[in-house]
Amino acid sequence: MIAGHYATALIAHQKFPKGTLLFFLAVSQFQDICWFIFHYLGLEPTGPIDVFDATIANMTVSMMYSHHLIPQFIWAAVVFLIGKVLFKSTTIGLVALALFVSHIVLDFFSGHGHHLFGANTVAIGLGLYAKNAYLAIFIEAVFIVAAITYYFRAETEAGVVRTTKNRAVIIGVFAYGIFFLLSVATVSFRELLGIPVFNLAFNTTVPTIMLTYIAMTAVLCWAVPKIAKV
Repeated sequence: MIAGHYATALIAHQKFPKGTLLFFLAVSQFQDICWFIFHYLGLEPTGPIDVFDATIANMTVSMMYSHHLIPQFIWAAVVFLIGKVLFKSTTIGLVALALFVSHIVLDFFSGHGHHLFGANTVAIGLGLYAKNAYLAIFIEAVFIVAAITYYFRAETEAGVVRTTKNRAVIIGVFAYGIFFLLSVATVSFRELLGIPVFNLAFNTTVPTIMLTYIAMTAVLCWAVPKIAKV
């Protein structure tokens, strides 16, 4: 799951504004941030290397250190301590921990296959990205609609006013997340568009995913604070 994690961060920030939106967004994607780091350390190499060959269904990555169950206990403690120390608040630490756990739960239903610790251990999760990418995306879309509907409804009840354009921008981030997944669910851009093979720095998979995350985070950090109270 990609965009769905951001929805949990928006709700956390709405309920606990002492924690910054950027912090909650980062924590909601903590495991994926670890994945990017471990990819470059050579611990979780990701394929296909060429992003134009990549699909949700054919992406290969073990995610043993970033997403498998046993390391989660270590990362959970780290996330809690970061929130507690950074904001001098046990509450924010616990909220950060809840976001971290929500990532695990959401990935169980819509994400890559994970295990206890290592590919030969007990499977943890449905692994729908490889088994049925469209079902995984559908689950994420349903979750996003429910979460964002709740988010905007809670804002309205609290007297928060947003322009239609502002709401559209926020919704657009999540719509893009789903569209992005659908566009590469089972057919690669190379196959779909007949893109020739070439080797340039910008067409590698992990940097492209990282830029997508950064762009989505930046837009949300810009759009979400643009509110007025009545």
